[in-house]
Amino acid sequence: MIGRREFLVMSAAGVAVACSKSQPPPSATTPNDVTLAAGETDIDLGGVTVHTWAYGNQVPAREIRVKKGDRLRAELTNAMPQDVTVHWHGIAIVNDMDGVPDLTQAAVPNGQKFTYDFLVPDAGTYWFHSHVGTQLDRGLYGPLIVEDAGEKADYDDELVLVLDDWIDGTGTNPDQVLENLRKTGMKPMAPGGPGVTPTSPLGEDGGDVTYPHFVINGRVPADPQVVDYRAGQRIRLRVINAGSDTAFRVAVPNTTMKVIQTDGYPVVPVQANSVILGMGERVDAIVAVTESLPVVAVAEGKQGHAQLNMRVNNATNGANIDDFVASVRKQAPLDTATLSPTPDVTLPAKAPDQVIDAHLTGPVNGYTWPVNGKLYDPKTSGVPVKPNQRVRIRFVNESMMFHPFHFHGHTFQVMNGNAPRARKDTVLVPPKQTVEVEFDTNNPGKWISHCHNTYHLEAGMAFFVEYV
Repeated sequence: MIGRREFLVMSAAGVAVACSKSQPPPSATTPNDVTLAAGETDIDLGGVTVHTWAYGNQVPAREIRVKKGDRLRAELTNAMPQDVTVHWHGIAIVNDMDGVPDLTQAAVPNGQKFTYDFLVPDAGTYWFHSHVGTQLDRGLYGPLIVEDAGEKADYDDELVLVLDDWIDGTGTNPDQVLENLRKTGMKPMAPGGPGVTPTSPLGEDGGDVTYPHFVINGRVPADPQVVDYRAGQRIRLRVINAGSDTAFRVAVPNTTMKVIQTDGYPVVPVQANSVILGMGERVDAIVAVTESLPVVAVAEGKQGHAQLNMRVNNATNGANIDDFVASVRKQAPLDTATLSPTPDVTLPAKAPDQVIDAHLTGPVNGYTWPVNGKLYDPKTSGVPVKPNQRVRIRFVNESMMFHPFHFHGHTFQVMNGNAPRARKDTVLVPPKQTVEVEFDTNNPGKWISHCHNTYHLEAGMAFFVEYV
C-alpha cells in the first residue's frame, strides 16, 4: 500500500486540464482543474466484478482535495446512456453550479460536456455525486476534501472512508429496483409503532431495498482495503455515507473515537464507541492505532456490514468481526446532530423571521413519498424566502421510516428548542418525530431540500425554497 500523501502526488500528475467558463468568478485564484468522465465500466469490488457507471472508471471516483478559498474547475464529460450532473454535496456554492437537473441546470446529455467553476468557501469533509435519477446508487460519487491552512493538526495522517450499499450489476440495477418498488410497493412496516429507542434510534425499518453488498472505498468485507500504519499513530477518519438506502453505525474494536466534525463543521469534541450516519452525512473522528484493527460500518436495520482494515506491523486483525458487529448493534450510537457546535460556527442567537413546516409522509398511492401532501416538481413555484433573514424548517416526520434530510446551498443549525446544536447540511429525522433546523438566507437562488434516500427522492420527497 502507498500512503495517502504519496497517492495524492501521483494522482495530481494525471489530472487533466479543463476549459474555464467564459465568466470566471471575480475573485478567482489559481484554479484546481479536474476532469470527471462519466461512463460505463467494470469494477472489481474485491472478488465481485460488476458492470456499473462511474466517474473516471473507478469507485469511488478519484479524491478531489483543495484548500479553503480555492477555485475549483471540474469538466464533466458524459459517455453514458443517460443524462448526468455533478452535485457538490454540502458546499454552499453559486446556484447554477449546484448540479440539480431542471432546477439549477440542464442535465448533460450523452456526448456533451459541462464545466463546473466555483470558489470553495468552507473547509471540511464533503463529496460529489450525480443528482440524476437513481445514478447515485450505481457508482457516480467521490470524496471532496477541503483543507484549512490555518487548522491545527493533532493527528498524524488521514483516512477517507466512503461507505456504500451496492446492488448495481448483481442481476439488477437501481432503475429496475425503483420500477419494482413502484409496482409492488415496500415490504410491510414493522407492527406496533416505529420502535425508536436509544439503541434503535431510527426505528425498526432499515430501508426499502435489500442489498447484496456493503462496501468501504469500493471493497466488500471479504476482501477489504488494507492501510498500513505504525503503532501509536493518530489517524483522522473522514467518513462519508454515500449509500442510497442504508444508514451505518461506524465503530472500531477496542477503540473510542474522538469526534471533531460533522458535515464539515467543527463540534465540541466528544468520545464515542460508535457513530450513526444517515445517507449523505459525514463525520470526522480521530482514533489512535495501537494494533491491527478494522473500521466497521454496520448496516442499520439490515444484515451485513462493510469493513476496512488498519494494519500495524503486517499483523492480522485480532478482533472477532462477527462478535464485534453484534455488539455494535446493541449499543446506543452517537447521533452527530446532538453535538454542540464550536463557538466560531454557532449561528448568532436570533428569533426566526419565517417558519417552514415540512410534513413528511409515505408511502402513499403505492410508492410515493410526499412533503406537505405534494410530490416534488421543479416546474412549480418554491417556498418563498427573503434575503438576509433567519428561517426555521420543521421536519415533521409522520411516516414510520427515518429520513436523512439534506438542504442544498446552505448549512443549517440543528435546534433543540432554542438551544443550538451541530451545524450540518444533512440531518436524520427519525420516524414519528420532529427535527428543527435554522439557516440564514445568504445564498440567493432556488435550493432543493430532500430526503437523501435515493428512492424516496425519486418518489417525490423533496421541496425547494426560492429567494424573492
